[in-house]
Amino acid sequence: MRKLIIIISVLLFQGPGSGKLLKAQSLAFNGYISNMQSVMFEEIDLSWFIENQLHNRLNFKFYPGDNMYFDLELRNRFLYGDFVRSVPGYSEFIESDPGYLNMSWLLANKSSFLLHTTIDRLYFDFSINNLQLRLGRQRINWSQSMVWNPNDIFNAYSYFDFDYAERPGSDAVRIQYYTGSSSSIDLVSKIDSSGKISAGGKFLFGLGGYDVQLLAGILTEEDLVLGSGWSGNIKGAGFRGEFSWFHSLDDTHDEEFMFSVSGDYTFRNSLYLGLEFLYSNIKYDDFSFGEYYFTTLSVKNIAFTDYNIMTQIRYPVTALLNASFAAIYYPSEKGFFMGPSLEYSLKENLSLFFILQHFQGDFNSGPVQKTSFAFLRLKMNF
Repeated sequence: MRKLIIIISVLLFQGPGSGKLLKAQSLAFNGYISNMQSVMFEEIDLSWFIENQLHNRLNFKFYPGDNMYFDLELRNRFLYGDFVRSVPGYSEFIESDPGYLNMSWLLANKSSFLLHTTIDRLYFDFSINNLQLRLGRQRINWSQSMVWNPNDIFNAYSYFDFDYAERPGSDAVRIQYYTGSSSSIDLVSKIDSSGKISAGGKFLFGLGGYDVQLLAGILTEEDLVLGSGWSGNIKGAGFRGEFSWFHSLDDTHDEEFMFSVSGDYTFRNSLYLGLEFLYSNIKYDDFSFGEYYFTTLSVKNIAFTDYNIMTQIRYPVTALLNASFAAIYYPSEKGFFMGPSLEYSLKENLSLFFILQHFQGDFNSGPVQKTSFAFLRLKMNF
């Protein structure tokens, strides 16, 4: 398998024209390659932790017939710097695979660098009339809100992990039946690395100009989950929300719930403004900010505190330059997050992106903590 991954990564990646060369009647190929420099510091004039990541993605789709296809997607990363050298267990964290099948490999693991590859999509998709079946590692997105998604019980993710736009996949069986142009029934069964099953069903339908969903399921054989969500608009402004309730099957915790509500509006001059609120009554006493930022999340850990209030602003300064700013307020932690970013299109399929992520607050019930991350990424799509 390691040799196969290396051969695919080296021989098939030939630059921006590769997609055209490999694209045929039954085969499609695309991806990207990026180089990202990152630094972490508490004060800008004190010690910096520095890391560099060379990131390559390869996406393959094979169409043996009109109503079926196979999907294979690889994520390859070469990392070196202070995190590799200094953080205990860093290589184990990078190699960990949350799925039932371990499709994550460290091709090289040295004192100063890592070479890692993982398959995060590997599934077969078949459809006939209104019925669609998908089997294998896949992304299952049940979310309606923009940032925090209590309904995303299969593939929760961190908003701050901006460099992984595809998000993790699940080893699952999924059956969708489309009952109308805006309504469907969705049934999913997922198994994770510990052998635990998560399963659920979702009914999506239209109501009064809104997309409304109702869902029920079992989360990792531990919680009964009931939830709902909606998305629509009020006088041109987007209006979305989600609610999930968790009942412990073995009575290890009290009833838990979380809900999010968001609104967004794009003005005529293309200025975008978004607001979102999340409340969770889940106890996060044993869940630290570091775990929240660096580890793979479950739906119950999409936040690390009860109240979360966010605002986002985006504006295309020019046809080639986009600017954005995000801020989150954590009242219970007396803390906040600020995230300004700039993205510049150097040419077609080539972009330069900068983002600063600054956190400050009583995140571990101690003195005020300050942590900043800065990232500069050059990315080429092909």
